[in-house]
Amino acid sequence: MIKEKKEALKGGEFLIRETDPNDIFTPEEFDEEQQMIAETCETFLQQEVLTRLDEIDSMQKGLMPSLIEKVGELGVLGVSIPEEYGGFNKNFVTSMLTAERLGAGYSFSVAVSAHAGIGTLPILYYGTEEQKSKYIPKLASGEYKGAYCLTEPGSGSDANSGKTKATLNADGSKYILNGQKMWITNGGFADVFTVFAKIDEDENLSAFIVDASSEGITLNPEEKKMGIKGSSTCQIFFNNVEVPVENLLGQRNEGFKIALNILNIGRIKLAGAVIGGAKGTLTEAIRYANERNQFGRPISKYGAIRQKIAKMSYKTFACESAVYRASQNIEDRIASFEVEGMSKSEAVLKGIEAYAIECAMLKVHGSEVLDYVADESVQIFGGMGYSAESSVERAYRDSRINRIFEGTNEINRMLTVDMMLKKAMKGTLDLMGPAQAVAGELMAIPDFGSAPESEFEKLHGYIKNFKKAILMIAGSAVQKLMMELAKEQEILMAVADMLIETYVAESVLLRVEKRTSLEGETEDNKLKLEMARAYIFDAGSTINQLGNEALISFAEGDELRMMTMGLKRFTKMDALNIKLVRRNIAQRMIDENKYVF
Repeated sequence: MIKEKKEALKGGEFLIRETDPNDIFTPEEFDEEQQMIAETCETFLQQEVLTRLDEIDSMQKGLMPSLIEKVGELGVLGVSIPEEYGGFNKNFVTSMLTAERLGAGYSFSVAVSAHAGIGTLPILYYGTEEQKSKYIPKLASGEYKGAYCLTEPGSGSDANSGKTKATLNADGSKYILNGQKMWITNGGFADVFTVFAKIDEDENLSAFIVDASSEGITLNPEEKKMGIKGSSTCQIFFNNVEVPVENLLGQRNEGFKIALNILNIGRIKLAGAVIGGAKGTLTEAIRYANERNQFGRPISKYGAIRQKIAKMSYKTFACESAVYRASQNIEDRIASFEVEGMSKSEAVLKGIEAYAIECAMLKVHGSEVLDYVADESVQIFGGMGYSAESSVERAYRDSRINRIFEGTNEINRMLTVDMMLKKAMKGTLDLMGPAQAVAGELMAIPDFGSAPESEFEKLHGYIKNFKKAILMIAGSAVQKLMMELAKEQEILMAVADMLIETYVAESVLLRVEKRTSLEGETEDNKLKLEMARAYIFDAGSTINQLGNEALISFAEGDELRMMTMGLKRFTKMDALNIKLVRRNIAQRMIDENKYVF
């Protein structure tokens, strides 16, 4: 069965095993129902959100809550929520599609993502039956709005160091909550908070469901922010707030675990949302390039502009490929856990946790792709791009927060490598064997093998070599630095970026190979292959640069020379006229006056 093939590839295992293109999901495979859900999201944005962006950004009283209620009436907030709680009970891939299509809504996207994600899912996945019955139907409909209260003035990335306290009262009926939370999305209008606090002198956080109307809760004025100005962001103070004992979420001391698991979901959902933002912003840039005339012709006819359009296009396409590849892996793992007898909630959490490495990588990659697209779109608009009258000015400001949301990109990079190494140490991911094989290959006479039979085989050969480069550098760094490696953040981040580029490059190639095997060499698939070639070309250059920086940081002498030569071999590619490839990609977008995929 296909499901069994997919289940065989564990989280992080892409580094040491090949993936059959038939085992991945591609966005071209969305069924009719999924496409209808996507169209519903797009229509809502066009009619209700994009026509009111200035009103949203000025925080017109009651507007954002009313928009959440309206999209709730369409059922969008409950796409992945079980039917018994008022949802549609659709799979994880469908929930990702919803996140993507709503991702082009600027501040609204932030508010609705926070509500449907971190504002709702802790209760859905960790709540008792009574808690879920009380809160989830109203959160799914938008009648209740949710917020997630984790960050404090002194605890950001180090979330478990929070100081908010909960103390059981004398008769044991209520917890008395005291503390402060900050940067709380939807804080100004939420009805329900998931609040993280330490009970008495516990070392770990616990989680509580807190009604926003409870006495003792006060809000600071809305924060003034660089971007996402229409998103409510408040500091919240809890002063002797009484929380019924039945509102403890999950088990005592389980809050940090809840926070981490919900953040895993938030990371990949953010990666989905930024794809929607990137597609929308890129289309705006293409249209402006076709409309703006300089020196007697549209600026879209100039090579400098075409290069920007092409790079934005294939970065977006590759990111999308990777996000839906990982999303289907997660969905298949969820299904396998359910077959084993897990409850739906437990299966979802375990399924996403199994691919926490991919979630962290895609959060980093997606947020940086959107930043790239927004930045280059402003450049295409020129002076108009710097004007608040342009859509890309808003996109530029709004995109920046995504590299901080859901754990900073620096934290996520280091988590990526840390999770890989921990899996290796536990024996659940065999990195040592492949790393030793690469080390042996360095000492042997190079075997250049026979010429590849097809373009796909050649490109897969590049990807295999990228993986060897990572195994060589990471394996040597672990062996040489051992426990000191955790302090070498620059090396860890370089290895993480090499992993990210390799995963995304492989994902886009698998997507194109699968579509071509099913549909033949159509004009669309020829262009998609060009996009894969271009992305892999860029990835090879990036991996070479990062690898050299990492090697020079810890190796020297003959060891450095040998590995530098190995890195050169592993990142070597045939000459590619990247200028021509980029021009071909850009021309299609320019001709259709939009991002076409």
